[in-house]
Amino acid sequence: MKLSELAAKTGADFQPADADLEITGAAAIGEAKSGEVTFLSNPRYTPHVALTHAAAIYDAANVDVGRPDLTVLRAKDPYLASTRALILFYPRAQFDPGVHSTAAIDESTPIPKDVFIGGQVAIGRDVRLGKRVRIHPNVTIYDNVTIGDETEIHSGVAIRENCVIGERVIIHNNAVVGCDGFGFARDEERRWLKIPQVGRVVIEDDVEIGAGTTIDKSSTGETRIKRGTKLDNLVQIGHSCTIGEDSLLCAQVGLAGSSRIGDRVILAGQVGIAGHLTIGNDVVLTAKSATSHDVPAGKVISGIPGFDNKDWLRSTAVFRRLGELVRTIRGLEKRLDKLETAPRTAQWDD
Repeated sequence: MKLSELAAKTGADFQPADADLEITGAAAIGEAKSGEVTFLSNPRYTPHVALTHAAAIYDAANVDVGRPDLTVLRAKDPYLASTRALILFYPRAQFDPGVHSTAAIDESTPIPKDVFIGGQVAIGRDVRLGKRVRIHPNVTIYDNVTIGDETEIHSGVAIRENCVIGERVIIHNNAVVGCDGFGFARDEERRWLKIPQVGRVVIEDDVEIGAGTTIDKSSTGETRIKRGTKLDNLVQIGHSCTIGEDSLLCAQVGLAGSSRIGDRVILAGQVGIAGHLTIGNDVVLTAKSATSHDVPAGKVISGIPGFDNKDWLRSTAVFRRLGELVRTIRGLEKRLDKLETAPRTAQWDD
């Protein structure tokens, strides 16, 4: 692909003299080979610019890469531009439609001509599959499930009864969608009585669900993941939760039941959200944080229990000095004791 074409498709500027440079692929700055394009978005990686073998580099307009031999593509967001380049050079793999002979499909489920269904797939009654759906081996789909166009379901996934999966959804290996919510009531003998879980899970369009993630259905009503949200591996979504659009939940995040997560929320790794809470739009919870209270829109929260990130940073700075502060306080206490026990003098009497 000519550099001029690449720049046009990724929203970057370039020097006209470089327009005919041939670009063969895209890679990270430390991995790029001759003929490939890379990017610089984090200043920490600036020293790698001197060593990269790439032919071109996406860079912000205010940075000098210091390599006259390296063609520069100026982009407002180099990371975004390079992502678009990767999509261009490495598009989603095509597939040949067909149904493997070992797939077990209930006769009530119609199979479109343009879907792929791998070996040992099990599909229950009255399932509805959209166009160009791809179901890899060893997937289990229960009764009354709906799956939208161009959705891809990787091996080992289980989708429970009555769930609705939107279009262009990607569900990675061994995820479980629609398992029973964790709901029990104590009876008169203080034994746990299982609450029937008769709700469903709704996954809207363009959602991605990581490997090993579990999404519980509700006892009644629904658990819903809205359009464009991305879930990392090993995320736990409790029953009756709602997650807004374009949110990002990183690995090992856990949501207790009936949590309400807004749009464009970022929950970093191992964040915990207590049940029945509301997290406003554009909130960020940093890694390993947890909250037991509602969080207003736009807040950045850290710590356990979570509070404002700026206050948390100041608190952790003090925490690192606790040993020193204790020694200082003990020294002051000793000095005070000496002053209090010293003989009174005329100066004191005055």
